[in-house]
Amino acid sequence: MKDIFTINGQRIEYEFDETDVLLDVLRNNGHYEVKKGCGEGECGACAILLDGILVNSCQILAASVRGKEITTVRGLGNVHDPHPLQEAFADTGAIQCGFCTPGMILASYALLKENPHPSDDEIKQALDGNICRCTGYVKIFEAVRLAAERMRKNV
Repeated sequence: MKDIFTINGQRIEYEFDETDVLLDVLRNNGHYEVKKGCGEGECGACAILLDGILVNSCQILAASVRGKEITTVRGLGNVHDPHPLQEAFADTGAIQCGFCTPGMILASYALLKENPHPSDDEIKQALDGNICRCTGYVKIFEAVRLAAERMRKNV
């Protein structure tokens, strides 16, 4: 089957099987920033924003997203114009192997969009569905706090 997807503001037609999950359709079409982790919705590596809501793309049938806006971490910013979260992750050393980073940044973005002044407990809760095997999460929490501060100053 074919359908038109709106990904990071661009409308693109992709062909896929009716049983394909969104994660596979995205990766098969060059969206390698969406990582394939557990395939069970437990690790957060495949997180995307679907109409602004954080979801695990490995749990969504691609055919079910007709008319919805998909945002990957690439839709927030890039090397030349990074989002404050992307900068904060780099500045605090929260990026190690980088595998969990896209999902962590999108989960943090979803949190800060709703709550620009999160407590440490709220940050922990927002990132609860994202697994990082490299860190003790300390630098990731620092990055979220730093980004929140920077984003509040830019408003």
